[in-house]
Amino acid sequence: MSNVKTKIIYKIFPIILLLIASSFLIFYKYNEIPKGLTHDENELARVAFSLENKPYTPFTPVADGHGTPYFYSLLLSFKIFGVNQFALRLPSRIFGILNIVFFYLILQLVSKNNDKKNLTVHYSLITSLLLLNSRWFLHFSRVAFEVPFLLLMEQISIYFILVSFKTTRYSLSARHARQYAGVAGWLTTTLLSGIFAGIAFNSYQPGRIFFLIPLFLLFVKKVNKKQIFYYLIAFIISIIPISTYLLINPNNDIRINQQFFLKNSSLSSLKKAEFLGANILNTSLMFISKGDMHGVHNYTGKPALNPIFFIFFFAGLVIALKNYKKIENLLFLSYFAISLAPTIFTYPWENPNMLRTYTALPAIIYFAGLSILTITNYFQKIFFNKYLKYLLLITCYLLLIVSTLYELRTYFIYQPLVFKQAYDKPDYLKIIRSSTQKNE
Repeated sequence: MSNVKTKIIYKIFPIILLLIASSFLIFYKYNEIPKGLTHDENELARVAFSLENKPYTPFTPVADGHGTPYFYSLLLSFKIFGVNQFALRLPSRIFGILNIVFFYLILQLVSKNNDKKNLTVHYSLITSLLLLNSRWFLHFSRVAFEVPFLLLMEQISIYFILVSFKTTRYSLSARHARQYAGVAGWLTTTLLSGIFAGIAFNSYQPGRIFFLIPLFLLFVKKVNKKQIFYYLIAFIISIIPISTYLLINPNNDIRINQQFFLKNSSLSSLKKAEFLGANILNTSLMFISKGDMHGVHNYTGKPALNPIFFIFFFAGLVIALKNYKKIENLLFLSYFAISLAPTIFTYPWENPNMLRTYTALPAIIYFAGLSILTITNYFQKIFFNKYLKYLLLITCYLLLIVSTLYELRTYFIYQPLVFKQAYDKPDYLKIIRSSTQKNE
């Protein structure tokens, strides 16, 4: 009985720790950083108010057009906590906290050290904390944007498709297959993966191509064709409302029509190729040289990753490319590529853009964690002197601590100076709600 309790505590404790840590950082000085609102937040609130007291609608043309699932969560928050800044930003904060938990659960499933419990938990926990302490992740989890919701839907979809593999004969690990067999069958988890991929499609526009990731994994795993069929059926049923709406009202998909330069027939093929090249360059430089210039998204111009973290990320990316046949590396390599695609095909003056590329974060953090895991395993094998081994490992983790402190220092001390200009709109939410209702 004591062993059972120990196992339960062993599984639950890291999740509790992550919930506490993420809640603290995401809610720390929640009314002060950022202190005001930005124009975009006011517009997103207007979208939510436009849905109030109406039958369900899958898409609205308000504020350049939006899928509506996230905005119904805003409406619910306003009904419970009143029309104020706290209620506006609360859903994003909750989604941010849940994103950390699901990222940890995904890492537990894909960890290649399945037979080393301590190392698996240690690696998953450390890597999840790296995601939490990224100012890129932290910022959008504290303000009222759609991307934390989108990321959560995508991660839940990935989680269920991975669980489905471990509940079938195609499992990577027989031990994990037994572990999850009693929790959910492959059919249920496959259907859930399709449903959440559909919700991602229904939300922020970059989520419309995400469904390809679980589908790609299904083909790579060479699963039974029925599993692919059930995934697609669940996904297609989930997107019928918004797809029907957009087929009937194609001009209402304003943002896609405005930003997708490949649709611009007045541009020559050479010009489109030039735009594509510029976007690839700017997005690549975003990680180490010149970041998003929009103060609403970023400390203006600051790289998305600090130098220490970039080294870990780049090393992990190289390792994943070298070992691309492993399912976990294929997952995050494809996720990384598809998360960057939306910004690659928008006009160059919109880039680099840390909002549209937000869902690349799990892959980026995974690559950094992969390099840490590889270093840990390497040191354990080649160094017989335990003191030298521990010295090198401590040095590695000290670098991570320095990176984390640097990120938090930038976000909580220096970035608020940028926020004073970027988040300069007062709380006009009640006025916006009143004007929205009058216009209707």
